[in-house]
Amino acid sequence: MSVRNVAIVLFDEVEVLDFAGPFEVFSVAGSLGGEKTLNVYTVAEEMRVIQARGGLQVLPGYTLRDCPPPDIIVVPGGYGTRHQMKNAVLLGWLREQAGRVELLTSVCTGSLVLGGAGLLDGWQATTHHEEIDLLVEAAPAANVVRDVRYVDNGRIITSAGVQAGMDMALHVVARLLGEETARAAAANIEYDWRP
Repeated sequence: MSVRNVAIVLFDEVEVLDFAGPFEVFSVAGSLGGEKTLNVYTVAEEMRVIQARGGLQVLPGYTLRDCPPPDIIVVPGGYGTRHQMKNAVLLGWLREQAGRVELLTSVCTGSLVLGGAGLLDGWQATTHHEEIDLLVEAAPAANVVRDVRYVDNGRIITSAGVQAGMDMALHVVARLLGEETARAAAANIEYDWRP
C-alpha cells in the first residue's frame, strides 16, 4: 500500500483543534496495523513560529515551497482565515495543488480560504454555523449548506466548525483506508465517532 502525504496548512490565528484534531486522526489512522499509510505534516507560507488561537505557538514542518507533494490538503479555520482568504501566495498554491491532489479539505472557516481561491465554485460547501453568511459572501458561486457536519463532493470536502473537522477526517480515513480503520482510530483516541 502506498503512503499518502497529508499536508495541514498553518497560519497565524489558526484555530487549534481545527488543525490538531485532523492531525491526530490522520497520524493515528496512518500508523495502525504497523504499516504506515499516511504521512502527516504541517505546512505554512514561511518557516517561522505560527501564533495559533489562544497563544499556542507552533513551528510548521515545511513551507509551501519545500513540502513533500501532498495527496490530501487540510485547510483549517480560525480568525486568521480572514487574512488568508486574500493571501495571493497561499491561494495560488492551493489552486496549483487542487489540480493534482486526491482530496482538498477544509475545517470550519478554512472554507473561506478555498472560496477565496475560487475552488468552491459550483460545489456544495459548509463552514462553522456562525460564519455561513460570510461563506456565502466569500464563495457566491458555491452552494452553501447549513446544519451539516461535513459535505463530501468527491474531491473537495468541507466541514463545519472545530470538532466537525475530526468527523471529516475520520470520514476521509473511512473512504481511503476503510471504515474498520476509521473506527479503530476513533477508539484509539477515545473519540465518540458516529458516522
